[in-house]
Amino acid sequence: MTTMTESDLYEMANLFPDSTGLPMVIWVSERGGARHDVRVKVCETHGTRMLPGNLATVAVRPAPHQISGNLSADDMRAVGAWIKLNEAVLVDYWEYRIDTIEMGRRLKRV
Repeated sequence: MTTMTESDLYEMANLFPDSTGLPMVIWVSERGGARHDVRVKVCETHGTRMLPGNLATVAVRPAPHQISGNLSADDMRAVGAWIKLNEAVLVDYWEYRIDTIEMGRRLKRV
């Protein structure tokens, strides 16, 4: 289980199932002070509830792979497909090339 602080949530954009086509909420962020490459946070529970104490971390590159948490194989496949579809957008957001509104415009649903 990945633990997030309340301030961490303010630094991330949350994406609901209606926006992603996934069955759960996804959080994305810009690089900030991170020393790692692009990652997303994935709520392990389906639905629109944002549960900061119930998250998996999934790396975007070189290919989507789970770093922490407990996603089912089916959920990881779905998240991986969404990441592959949106990799360029996620990287541009991470690297501060686009803002949150542009990211939202460019993201595609699975």
